[in-house]
Amino acid sequence: MSRIHDMGGRLGTGAVDPQDGYDFAEAKDWHKRALALNVACGFLGQWNIDASRHARELLDPQDYMAFSYYEKWMGGLADLMVDRGVVTVEELASGQAAGVSPVRARAAKPETVEAVLMNGSPSAREATAPVFAVGAQVRTRKPARNVAVPGGHTRLPAYAAGAIGEVVLHHGAHVFPDSNAHFSGEAAEPLYAVRFTAQALWGAEADPLDEVVLDLWESYLEPAA
Repeated sequence: MSRIHDMGGRLGTGAVDPQDGYDFAEAKDWHKRALALNVACGFLGQWNIDASRHARELLDPQDYMAFSYYEKWMGGLADLMVDRGVVTVEELASGQAAGVSPVRARAAKPETVEAVLMNGSPSAREATAPVFAVGAQVRTRKPARNVAVPGGHTRLPAYAAGAIGEVVLHHGAHVFPDSNAHFSGEAAEPLYAVRFTAQALWGAEADPLDEVVLDLWESYLEPAA
């Protein structure tokens, strides 16, 4: 069963407008502060990017649909901070700390922020050689779910479950989000770019000239034949 965030390919949500006019340089001030706060809290080292994505997926469906983009970020961040013991619900409600934070030493220092952000957080890792060669026909796992954690995080979208596609690129090995989001280790796997025809995903009514390329981890895939 997919959560509300996994809405790719669903009918009834309207067309995607690639020219929505959003310019972060001209964004509302609180949008910039929301992004900065999420980045600053990431310096505390209490979660990873996959856990933060999963936290937003776990928002109440009504909230998820009502929240704007950065409201989702803030909702997920608040839940993470409570779940990981960084703050309490009471501290969030009052806006006041009840004492000295146990992770105060991890707080970002202004003079180091730029260098850390420029360095990034690469997800490439060493792992076993890829099973699938470029050009291989593969089928995605069905249903699209986390097989280790019921209801857990996965990067396999529901609309691609059980579909046949072609490997077009091998990205090397990368941190496996289905494990990393639940603090079960990085469990790096080979990562592939897999091309699907739109008709393989959505049937004969889709445009025969359209295609979708998804980045998919090896354990999401099996030989098509």
